[in-house]
Amino acid sequence: MPTNFEPDGDTCYTVRQVLRHRRAHCIEGALVAACALWLKGEPPLLLDMRARRDYDHVVALYRRGRLWGAIAKSNHVALRGRDPVYRTLRELAMSYFHEYHNEHGERTLREYSRAFDLRTLAVEHWVTGEAGAWEAERRIDLTRHYPLFPAVHGRYLSRIDEMEWKAKALVEHTRPEN
Repeated sequence: MPTNFEPDGDTCYTVRQVLRHRRAHCIEGALVAACALWLKGEPPLLLDMRARRDYDHVVALYRRGRLWGAIAKSNHVALRGRDPVYRTLRELAMSYFHEYHNEHGERTLREYSRAFDLRTLAVEHWVTGEAGAWEAERRIDLTRHYPLFPAVHGRYLSRIDEMEWKAKALVEHTRPEN
């Protein structure tokens, strides 16, 4: 499914709207994945990862045995899903750390949330509604978050190197020209 570059302004599509518009960005894709897992009898869980001076990233969570995995929508290959090999949500979030950087070459990932269960929301707020999934986005953002590392250690982070700049340019869908 193509990336939602939001040509008409900010969106937070519900599952129904994603299927209608046939495009999604990370939270929209995570909602679709969580809904699919729910239809298969698994809990619809999301993980929010916060970044400093960058976009956050939201993924759908699943477990196989005692290990966590993620289903993710991203235009960048390194920010996609993860196989279920992580013992904790922190481990899973850390697997995104080195590949998460902004346009200035800074490593930006800072926090991860506890698992957010979408069953706490009415289905119109994330599956069937036509007003968007803004309430789901708001509630996920309000979920308790934990630092990936002490803030003081941010000064020790390296900037991305030349090879990482090249990898950053590798995207599945190019932004359409206006």
